Amino acid sequence: MTSPPRTPVRRVAAPLVAGLLAAGALVALPGPSAHAAATVVKVTGGQGNWQLTVNGSPYQIKGLTWGPAVADADRYMPDLQSMGVNTIRTWGTDASSKPLFDSAAAHGVKVIAGFWLQPGGGPGSGGCVNYLTDTAYKNQVLNEFPQWAATYKDNPGVLMWNVGNESVLGLQNCYSGDELERQRDAYTTLVNDITKKIHAVDPNHPVTSTDAWTGAWPYYKKNAPALDLYAVNAYNAVCDVKSAWQQGGYTKPYIVTETGPAGEWEVPDDANGVPAEPTDQAKADGYTRAWNCVTGHRGVALGATMFHYGTEYDFGGIWFNLLPAGEKRLSYYAVKKAYGADTSRDNTPPVISGLTVEGDAAKVPAGGSLTLSVKATDPNGDPLTYEVLDNSNYIDQSKQLTTLPSTDLGGGRLRVTAPDRPGVWKIYVKVKDGKGNVGVETRSVRVVPPVPSGTNVALGKPATASSSQAGGGDCPCTAAGAVDGNLTTRWASDWSDPQWLRVDLGTRTSFRHVQLVWETSYAKAYTVQTSDDGQNWTTVRSVTDGNGGVDDLDLTGTGRYVRVNGTARGTGWGYSLYEFGVYS
Repeated sequence: MTSPPRTPVRRVAAPLVAGLLAAGALVALPGPSAHAAATVVKVTGGQGNWQLTVNGSPYQIKGLTWGPAVADADRYMPDLQSMGVNTIRTWGTDASSKPLFDSAAAHGVKVIAGFWLQPGGGPGSGGCVNYLTDTAYKNQVLNEFPQWAATYKDNPGVLMWNVGNESVLGLQNCYSGDELERQRDAYTTLVNDITKKIHAVDPNHPVTSTDAWTGAWPYYKKNAPALDLYAVNAYNAVCDVKSAWQQGGYTKPYIVTETGPAGEWEVPDDANGVPAEPTDQAKADGYTRAWNCVTGHRGVALGATMFHYGTEYDFGGIWFNLLPAGEKRLSYYAVKKAYGADTSRDNTPPVISGLTVEGDAAKVPAGGSLTLSVKATDPNGDPLTYEVLDNSNYIDQSKQLTTLPSTDLGGGRLRVTAPDRPGVWKIYVKVKDGKGNVGVETRSVRVVPPVPSGTNVALGKPATASSSQAGGGDCPCTAAGAVDGNLTTRWASDWSDPQWLRVDLGTRTSFRHVQLVWETSYAKAYTVQTSDDGQNWTTVRSVTDGNGGVDDLDLTGTGRYVRVNGTARGTGWGYSLYEFGVYS
């Protein structure tokens, strides 16, 4: 069977699940137009020789997971048609779903319509439910999901129902040991009960359930016999699904409901200790490989909805989306070719064959100059433009990409100013052809504080603080953590103003520079002060526009004690310093 992910965070770009378990009462919605005939979808055939049929005709799922807003369905459905896509997959079904079903039907596309169950999304997801004792939750979904199925069962856009997403694996975030096994049995039993209720109101559409690994299938085999077929999300491991099915002795076919290039949890770490994102070409090859492995299990694998027809323009969007910000990538055309559409006359994206960080990518001074070397060509000879962006996901879990002003040095060399905050950043280079296509490559850099000249007279000296966080996360975070020369330890204060950190230099000492290396919780306003007795303080510098990162302050001071006195926090948390250096 395919292995579960190696890290607790399964997906860097969680799918859009807007509208899942929507608030408010269920509402009766108008059905499709009166002339639309009800669609009958069946799993037909026998062991190892199944097929999906729609109104009696064979149907192979050539799909993509759906990312745009429902309101944009009519805008994007023609593009999906042009790619050879006949199916999209969603994660939630509610009152907002009707325009999507209608638009899909109008464009010859069908929908695998999801129902969300907690803790959906696999490792790292929340929303724990006790499937043994939470009768209220179970009754809610047992009532709600079949009602939505009844509401939409005659909509010609519906292909099948999909109950739950990655919850068998995700329950490991809530339980362990024997209790985890009991919860997984109870969860898959509930899926079976929901399936029977959906069948009772809609006998014309199959029901499946998705999980993140084939290790979930034994639970479905034991507890959910009512399912018409199985479903799995598998990325780099998708080619292992066939053997897992064969070895598991299963008697139902399956579909792959998410697949594509290797995910963050499947790739080796780079030299900076973060997952090495595949190149654009490797991602495109990943879609081709995935489709070949799905179609290679003839008579059992009934198709796939690959991940992800999304326009989100963020960390996960760059990793997985076929058209982030609406710009088409090599992966877009790889899917189009896999699904049999004609790509011979397409204007295709720039190809980046090399991206290097000049110098040492593990020691980039904060706020210093950073030069990138890019090798890019365009198959159609289009003129190329470049954009450089950064992302701090591996520092603070932010998914946002920020454009960096860049200077074109010629010959594919670009100069930017490095981020000011220490830690491992991702740097992205986008190469655009002016025809709606884009190539994107990324590398990590480790930003470090600049090394001031002179001697850090605060290093290893006794330090005290107005308050310290005793626990949680990487804490205890005592005052000593800010003067130990280690950028992985820190001081963190209570979440209130004012707060201070002071170091005892031992004797009256003159200094000329202070370096403050802030964690995410920085000071917007603070003073640097000196004292000979630890009681009476003289301010040698006031800062009122702090923005975190590294503050290098040239100043003159003398005293036995040096203090940072925070008066206004820059965030809703406290104050936190990785390092407080005082240089003579």
